[in-house]
Amino acid sequence: MLARERALESLAAERFDVVVIGGGITGAGVAFDAATRGFSVALVEKADYASGTSSRSSKLVHGGLRYLQNFDLGLVREALLERRLLVKLAPHLVRPLQLVVPAFEGTRPDLLVGIGLNMYDVMATPGLRGRRSARKAAQDASLDGDIDWSPERHRVISGEEVVRLLPALERREPTGGYLFYDCQTDDARLVLTVLAEAERFGAICANRLEVIELADEQDRTAGVKVRDAESGEEFVVAADNVINATGVWADQIRPEELHSEAEVPTIRPSRGTHITLSHDDLPLVAGAVVPAGEGRSIFALPWLGRSLIGTTDNNYEGDIDHVRPSADDVEYLLEATNGFFGTSLRPSDLTGAYAGVRPLISTGDSRKSVDISRKAELYETSSGLITITGGKLTTWRRMAKMAVDRLVERDGRQAPCRTQEIPLGQPIEPGALPVVEGVSDESRAALAGRYGHLAERVLATASERGELAQPIVPGLPDLLAEAPYAARNEQARTVGDVLLRRTRLGLLAARELCAPDGRAPLRVARSMAAELGWDEPRVEAEVERFRDEAVAEGLVVD
Repeated sequence: MLARERALESLAAERFDVVVIGGGITGAGVAFDAATRGFSVALVEKADYASGTSSRSSKLVHGGLRYLQNFDLGLVREALLERRLLVKLAPHLVRPLQLVVPAFEGTRPDLLVGIGLNMYDVMATPGLRGRRSARKAAQDASLDGDIDWSPERHRVISGEEVVRLLPALERREPTGGYLFYDCQTDDARLVLTVLAEAERFGAICANRLEVIELADEQDRTAGVKVRDAESGEEFVVAADNVINATGVWADQIRPEELHSEAEVPTIRPSRGTHITLSHDDLPLVAGAVVPAGEGRSIFALPWLGRSLIGTTDNNYEGDIDHVRPSADDVEYLLEATNGFFGTSLRPSDLTGAYAGVRPLISTGDSRKSVDISRKAELYETSSGLITITGGKLTTWRRMAKMAVDRLVERDGRQAPCRTQEIPLGQPIEPGALPVVEGVSDESRAALAGRYGHLAERVLATASERGELAQPIVPGLPDLLAEAPYAARNEQARTVGDVLLRRTRLGLLAARELCAPDGRAPLRVARSMAAELGWDEPRVEAEVERFRDEAVAEGLVVD
C-alpha cells in the first residue's frame, strides 16, 4: 500500500469522485468496486483497517445453514454463490473447509439435517436442478472453464472417519455423521488484500483519519472533514460523493438526516464472542457443528493452528469501539464445547478470546430474534449521502456493488461492475518461495497463505538480518519480519496493528503476548522502530499501548 504520509498528501490536495468512510470489508469492497469502474476514490478509516467487526468474525465464508431454518433462502443462495466466487478469486485466502455433523450411540444422522444439507448443495451450484449429480454439474462447469471448488456434495461418513476429522471426539465414539463443505478465511487479511487491489486501480487509502463532519456545497455532500489521530491536524477530503460504509457505526454519521429522511431502522449491535484453544487441548482437522442448547449451535473450527470456538449472538449495549468478551459468553461457549467433546476445558485453558458487534437491522418487531436480519440495506438522503450497512462478511462484494450501482445510476455513467472477474491478490505455492536461512517450511506455508506472491517481499525483509527470520512467538509460524514489512507496506502504525490484524497472534497467543515477562511485543516494537522513527522511550510507550489495548479488548480471559 501507499505510505501513509504520501496518502495524506494526496487526500488533502486532490478532489475525488467519491470518498468512502470505513476501512472494514464493506468499505474496502466499495473502494475496490468504484475504482475498477473508473471513479477516482478516497477511503478514510478512523482507527486501523479491519479493526472493527471485520477482524472479529467466525472466519467463515459460508451460506449460513441456520438461515435455512428461517427460510431465508434468498440470503443463503446469495451467500453460497459469493462463496463459490471468492474461493476462485482468492484461493490462497478463501479455502474449502470440511465440516462434520456427528451422530452418537448408534443413531443415524438426523434426517432433517440431511434435507437441509441437500438444499445447501442445490443452492450452491449455478444451474444445478433437481437430482442432477455433482459430478455432472462439475463436468458442465468445466466446459465453461468454471470448475466448482467443492470435490463433492455432502455425504454420510462412518464413525471412524468422524474421529479422523475430529480427533477430539475419540472418547465419545461417534457412530457416523454428515460431512459437508464451506470455506474459511483470515478476515482481516481479506480486507487488506481488497484494499491493496483498490489501490492498484487508483484508490487512495489512509487509516487513523476520523470523519468529524461532512463537507457541504449548496446543501449537497462535497467530501468529509477529517482529523488525523496522530498529528491532530484537520483537513477536508474533497469529493463529489460520499459513501458511508461504517457498519455498526453507520447511523452515527448524520444520524438526524438518516433517521428522519430515510426512515432508517435502528442499527442494533449484536455481540459475537469467540475463544481460541490450543490444538493439543482440542484437536480438530475439520470443523464441527456443536449443539449449544435451545435449538442453537456453534462452530468448533481449526484455524491457523488453533481451535476456534464461536459464536454467541446477543443484544449488546455499550462501547462499540472496544468490545470485550463477556464472562457469560465464554462460559456458554465452554459449556457447549465440554458437553459435546467430553472435555473439561476452563477459562485458564484459553489461548485467546475476542468479541465484535454485527450491524443487524432492527425491524422494530420485538418478537423477532436479532439474528434474523443479516440483509444488506442501502439508504440515500437529500444531501446525497449513500449509506450501506447490514450484511455479512461473505456478501461484501454484493454490498459494494449495491452502493456503487447507485452511484453509477446517479451519475448517469455506463460502468458495469467488474469485481466478479478480478483476482484478489496472486496465490503462490510455498515451495516456489525463496529459501531464507532460519525460516521454517511451516512459516513459508503460512506466508504463502497470508500474502500470496507478496510473501516473497516478506521473506526479502526476513533476509535483512537474522532476528527477523525468527518467529514472533515460539511454536507459531508468524515471523518478526512481518512487523517491519507491515509498517513499510501496509500502514501498520502500532504494535496492536501487527499483532491483531497483520498477523493474528493477538487472538491466538494472547497469554504469551500479555504475560508480564513476555518479550514478543517489545521485539515487535523494536523491529518497527526504524520504519516509524521511534526512539527507545517511544518503543516502550508503544508496548504499553498494546498492553492497554489488550486489556480493553479482553484478549486474555482468567
